[in-house]
Amino acid sequence: MSSHDQSVESADGTHLVVRRLGVGDPVVLVHGSGGGLHSWATVAEHLTQDHEVWLPARRGYGPSDVPAGTKSFRTETADLLAVIEAARRSSGRPVHLVGASYGATLALHTTLADPRDVRSLAIFEPPLFAAGAQVAPLLDRYRAAFERDDAAAMAAALNDVTRVPAEIVAAMAAGAGDRVPDPVEARRSAVGWLHDLEALAQDSTDITRWSSITVPTLLLAGADTWEPMPTTMNTLARAIPAARYLVWPGQSHFVTMTAPTLVADALRQFFTAQPADWPSRPRHRRPSRDS
Repeated sequence: MSSHDQSVESADGTHLVVRRLGVGDPVVLVHGSGGGLHSWATVAEHLTQDHEVWLPARRGYGPSDVPAGTKSFRTETADLLAVIEAARRSSGRPVHLVGASYGATLALHTTLADPRDVRSLAIFEPPLFAAGAQVAPLLDRYRAAFERDDAAAMAAALNDVTRVPAEIVAAMAAGAGDRVPDPVEARRSAVGWLHDLEALAQDSTDITRWSSITVPTLLLAGADTWEPMPTTMNTLARAIPAARYLVWPGQSHFVTMTAPTLVADALRQFFTAQPADWPSRPRHRRPSRDS
């Protein structure tokens, strides 16, 4: 399936690179921390026969802009709304919005802020427990390690944010073996993580705020993901009682990479279940555009 990249301009002039592929109802897939245009690629391939898939690289992640200053969910919400509006204008239809990990938290923020062009919302394991004052010292640790280019110290700080068990960290390191990361991609990931931590440090752990989301919502989780994610997801399911909640046995936080067909099939079934006659809503142009 052929694809092409385009630039979408956010409200503050930040340019976001978005990869588009496929034909059909629009789907926007939002990547998590340390990701980029490639993050959803395998899942996207399974959706392109009947959906137009939009894959934005979030601000702070090349080839999108890396603006100066501290990032917040407010600025990233404006970015994602610009992408959603571009997809809506291109297709004439509202989008299915999908986010994984940090991207799922951003999808929640965006849907709460302006759901007009969101036909459905699917979120996979947003790290809602990693926010606020508890993240601030970890951000400081990470920034200090980043400035001295200490990859091991950066990884240690991130492990404390995500709370990945030591045995999983060790298994991942063993699996990587002697492979050396691409230095360009590693730098992009490191810069992106820094800005994501800035946004998380300003955010709240209050899950009840998502209870006012009314668009059709699908919550996704892996049964083998470590705590506190299962408890967080159960709390979120109670906060959005109308949401469907699907837990995959034998899967973890890495399911989009380890079982992309499973993810794509669940998303497609959810999209198909949504009514085709989405109600028309008053349109008010946002101060953003694509080019």
